Amino acid sequence: MEKIKCLVIGSGPAGYTAAIYASRAGLNPVVYAGPEPGGQLMLTTDVENFPGYPDGVLGPQMMEDFKKQAERMGAEVRHEVITKVDFSGDVHLITTEMGHEIEAESVIIATGASAKWLGLESEQRLMNKGVSACAVCDGFFFRDQVVALVGGGDTAAEEALYLSKIVKKVYMIVRRDELRASKIMQKRVMESDKIEIVWNTQIKEILGDQFVEGVKLINTKENTEKEIELAAVFVAIGHKPNTDLFKEYLEMDDQGYLITEKSSMKTNVEGVFACGDVQDKVYRQAVTAAGTGCMAALDAERYLAEKGA
Repeated sequence: MEKIKCLVIGSGPAGYTAAIYASRAGLNPVVYAGPEPGGQLMLTTDVENFPGYPDGVLGPQMMEDFKKQAERMGAEVRHEVITKVDFSGDVHLITTEMGHEIEAESVIIATGASAKWLGLESEQRLMNKGVSACAVCDGFFFRDQVVALVGGGDTAAEEALYLSKIVKKVYMIVRRDELRASKIMQKRVMESDKIEIVWNTQIKEILGDQFVEGVKLINTKENTEKEIELAAVFVAIGHKPNTDLFKEYLEMDDQGYLITEKSSMKTNVEGVFACGDVQDKVYRQAVTAAGTGCMAALDAERYLAEKGA
């Protein structure tokens, strides 16, 4: 059985940053990249809001830069999937899809959260060509244009309001006849002269060949269809944290996000830390994920030092 001082599960901004800091601390981290190496940024084209890239950078290139830096610091990146964990003892037991068994003195979980999608073929075909799950990330590229946003909860309301400050108009597509957002958020949305709520409606198809050109909508109450010309579709129907692997051992909220102690990245299990979107359902930005990756590595370093490891 292989013994590892610091094991990082996940390879987005949080995982790679944790690996960089853990390497510099002499923890010899091993990163298991997982089924989606690089995380959600691999589905992003231009990133213009991460410090240090004055001309912007493509999401995949940014993650390759993070990976190279982690490896240069001494981290080992493995492209394999973790399929089983056992956090019941002092030493954390990990099993990979190939049956490789590991004893890890500390574990940093950075498995992220996956955006929920509409399930349309056109949605997947036009991903990063006007279809996005992050208004804060991509709204800037559609300044002064008409866009649609799908969703009716607090996140959808927040993103619709954010977009309303940038774009010409936001069609907020809501499948019911009411918003699920809090009363104050509903009030703000209703008062915006740039947001038009389209009730009892779903997107039947996203139109366009190379880029988003419009949407075909269906009113489920009246069973009528209509088309609207627009430049982008933002999907804000929620995220699913990738935490199924840890349900038996780690505390989570009702949505499945890992719970960490205040002012730290510690979970309820000693020696296990969580960072990035797997524990952050509020900000979900590359820069905040990287920050928590740093925190998790520093917490792991202190934990191991206290153990005398």
